[in-house]
Amino acid sequence: MRDDPTVVDLVTRARGGDKSAWDELVVRYAPLVYSVCRRCRLTQPDIDDVGQSVWLRLVEHLPGLREPAALPGWIATTTQRECFRLIRASSRVEPVDPAESADVPEQAIAEEEVLRHERRAILRAAFAQLSRRCQALLSLLTQDPPAPYGEISRRLQVPIGSIGPNRARCLNRLRQTPALALLADGPDGMNEETRR
Repeated sequence: MRDDPTVVDLVTRARGGDKSAWDELVVRYAPLVYSVCRRCRLTQPDIDDVGQSVWLRLVEHLPGLREPAALPGWIATTTQRECFRLIRASSRVEPVDPAESADVPEQAIAEEEVLRHERRAILRAAFAQLSRRCQALLSLLTQDPPAPYGEISRRLQVPIGSIGPNRARCLNRLRQTPALALLADGPDGMNEETRR
């Protein structure tokens, strides 16, 4: 995941002034910026400020970024530093649960956030490769709260008894998508056999 050729290509094109590459980088990594900010318990206006600062710093540092594939880590670390800077500047004091605030190195938190973001991006890409019918079924089953089988049957016009088997087939197709197969075979993959 760390040497994703798509990221390298986007960074290279953005360095060359390609606006569409820059826009795609922002769309791709805005959720990462948001999740780091939420983890720091920032308000929405503060999240917006931090996001602007991160993108401004990226504009300044993109030409000098030595390893384009390291961009997700750079974004996560920069976001976290901007969050801490904002918190220090506003001198907010918030109660903290000592169990949650164990001395975890800043880099470890950033790497965890990057991995979580990359896994979600891979899952979204794999989900997009499914048929519309599978996407609709899995979306209804995973919404919060999940739709009742009666509603799924009515909306998708399928018998209630076929929902479970169709779900199993759709999940199997999802597992077999090339994007998810790469994730499952990685060192931190989700494949049961690789964890044994």
